[in-house]
Amino acid sequence: MRTIPDALVKRYEAEGWWTSETLGEMLARGLAGAPGTVFRVHSAVRPWTGTFRDVERVARRLAAGLRARGVRSGDVVAFQLPNWMEAAAVFWASAFLGATVVPIVHFYGRKEVGYILKAVRPKVFVGAERFGRLEFDPGVCADVPVVGVVGRDFDDLLAGDPLPGVAAADPAGPAVIAFTSGTTRDPKGVVHSHRTLGFETRQLSERHPPDVSRQIISAPVGHFIGMVSAYLIPVLSGAAVNIADVWDPGRVLALMKSDDLTVCGGVPYYMTSLLDHPDFTPDHLSNMRFAGLGGAAVPVAVTTRLQDLGITVFRSYGSTEHPSITGSHFTAPAAKRLHTDGAALPGVEIRLGEDGEIYSRGPDLCIGYTDPELTARAFDEDGWYRTGDIGVLDEDGYLTITDRKSDIIIRGGENISALEVEESLLGMPGVAEAAVVPAPDARLGEHAAAIVRTKPGGPAPTIGAMRAHLERVGLARQKWPEELHVVEDFPRTASGKVQKFRLRRDIAVRAH
Repeated sequence: MRTIPDALVKRYEAEGWWTSETLGEMLARGLAGAPGTVFRVHSAVRPWTGTFRDVERVARRLAAGLRARGVRSGDVVAFQLPNWMEAAAVFWASAFLGATVVPIVHFYGRKEVGYILKAVRPKVFVGAERFGRLEFDPGVCADVPVVGVVGRDFDDLLAGDPLPGVAAADPAGPAVIAFTSGTTRDPKGVVHSHRTLGFETRQLSERHPPDVSRQIISAPVGHFIGMVSAYLIPVLSGAAVNIADVWDPGRVLALMKSDDLTVCGGVPYYMTSLLDHPDFTPDHLSNMRFAGLGGAAVPVAVTTRLQDLGITVFRSYGSTEHPSITGSHFTAPAAKRLHTDGAALPGVEIRLGEDGEIYSRGPDLCIGYTDPELTARAFDEDGWYRTGDIGVLDEDGYLTITDRKSDIIIRGGENISALEVEESLLGMPGVAEAAVVPAPDARLGEHAAAIVRTKPGGPAPTIGAMRAHLERVGLARQKWPEELHVVEDFPRTASGKVQKFRLRRDIAVRAH
């Protein structure tokens, strides 16, 4: 794991940011305080309604069953499930046992799952018999001692009597390993301790706007924000859990009316897909009072559009490695909330390198990767994390992300910010979403290629119309995309992020 200077450890402990409470103890305390709170799964294939008490009983029966099969504190429990009740049960059971839990994104295939299981060598793996295109493959987990399949034999893992109490675990030790997605190489296993994850959960819970206790969450548990938002924060705050196993804008709009549920942000796509849906009406805005945006690039065109509809927008910036680096409070001045990614959050320090790269450290920063070489490259001996993102700080300490190093297009030696061009394209009539990636260029090395998603029923833009628009907005000509592709939708992760690596790959294939 990475080096954490003694001075930082003492400071985090003295401030109360790091405590001796384990994840299992935090969950047990929260569940005991609100046992009758509603837990509901909105699913076409596996709907479920119950209470915290009901889910906790399943989790404790599972914990007892796993203990009987030899699972102990410090062992690894992996699972690949959609947002179902059983996902929460496995997650909570692992925490009660003091085990390290590895939630795997439910759409990963054999290659990714096989890599992850080889990297973490779990004692337990729980999967789904079938979900969408996913079908359980026994070969991928052939070396795992204990295997359960939801929809087939999951219940066989449950003991008759629930596990009492919580097993002891080292608060500084691994609690969760979250594998990142959206890259062309093998996923990175990001290791969080009980202390880093506990701090992150507490601070996000405290920063929630009022009246967001009925929000529907579809970010999958395999993604860090889905895990924290669905299975940790509500337990700490005693808020009802409403989770969906897929993001269906039409279904979400219907639930906002029938169940009085709210949508409070996420990646920008969650909000824009609702606004652009034919079933959206102004009446839905009463259930969209706040929009906390992050997890992907947040275009100003989106924040101002939401603000003009009366939605209070606030942005944040982080990653699986360092979940909450900066953020704006929902009461901050509008200029900061709409146009920046916020100021450093409690305990977090940020600095910029010579090239504008952002370095961060704080109480919620992970303790390293499963791959020691990645850890050595990403963290220094003073505890700083190299984010790979580029940004600027204003005079008030508010950060604005301007690019990722991998998103810079180098055209004939000229650096082009993909985000800058994307912002300009979003002002075009009929354009709902835009992505700009590099395309191979025999003369210049690279040039910019634009991929756009249009609003329903709108005409497809032409490259001539795009150039005329960019001329009007004053974007330098060398930054103009030299290709334009119109798509019905982008390839996305389950949390809604555009998978730019796939766009870059498709553009490169077209060039050959």
